[in-house]
Amino acid sequence: MRFVIDAGDSGKRLDHYLLERMSGHSRARLQSWIKEGRVLVDGAGVKASHLLHAGDHVEVTPADPPPLQAAAENLPIEILYEDSAVIAVNKPAGLTVHAGAGALSGTLVNRLVHHFQSLSQVGGDLRPGIVHRLDKDTSGVLLVARNDGAHRNLAAQFAARTVEKLYLALVEGVVRGDSGRITKPIARDPVRRTRMTAKVKAGAKITAGRAALTEYRVLERFAGFTFLEVRLGTGRTHQIRVHMADLGHRVAGDRLYGAAPASRMFLHAWRIGFMSPATEQHVTVEAPLPEELEQWLELLRVTLHTNRV
Repeated sequence: MRFVIDAGDSGKRLDHYLLERMSGHSRARLQSWIKEGRVLVDGAGVKASHLLHAGDHVEVTPADPPPLQAAAENLPIEILYEDSAVIAVNKPAGLTVHAGAGALSGTLVNRLVHHFQSLSQVGGDLRPGIVHRLDKDTSGVLLVARNDGAHRNLAAQFAARTVEKLYLALVEGVVRGDSGRITKPIARDPVRRTRMTAKVKAGAKITAGRAALTEYRVLERFAGFTFLEVRLGTGRTHQIRVHMADLGHRVAGDRLYGAAPASRMFLHAWRIGFMSPATEQHVTVEAPLPEELEQWLELLRVTLHTNRV
């Protein structure tokens, strides 16, 4: 597909222009094509934020449409708990939960479809069984519904905020006090759309945010870092990452929010507590801290001890 930019569209971002001209495709999909080099401006690859000029020639080579349902893939999966209604899995960092722009295979869902004969279809064919999600770079416990009734039951528990969600996080800097509570609303960042923000200001481009509650307590202190147990009262996108960054204590390794680069982000979904739709009994599932995060803590402990000596 080819377009020639006229004077009226001069100054527009490339992704905004394409969204206007190719309304049948999502912005995320168009941005993925730009990132993959499928969109050229005057024969050259550019960023989604590239500003167009009158006379520019834009050429788009669309990718094949994504599959209508998740394909089964025989890849490993770690099961922490299961009954006739629920499966709790330990998601490793770096694994995407379900298909999306740039990730159509190798996801957790692809693995689940292979290992289990049936899963809930409430979330659609591309997200079977998925009641909630974890960020790609977050590890830990994730619940999966085996049938539609279980899915609706679990979704109601999440909506009522009766599901216990505890995380372990290492954050940059020395957190003041032994505990804290953050209630700032969270909204999409109007400038960097891949990020969220707790800086919600009426009258600006952001006019409202969604209510969010994060509670934390200090487990250990190190030179330049603090190890926290974090309890979520809500489940907003990037909630812990946004709230801690807003306090000036970015999650270690979280480059999206400005933390120093590391081999991975130190955020782990450690414990989840819920009522099983099958047994009507309370279930608590824990995912042990991954070895690489344990090693990170041990290194900090050794460094702290050495400095004190």
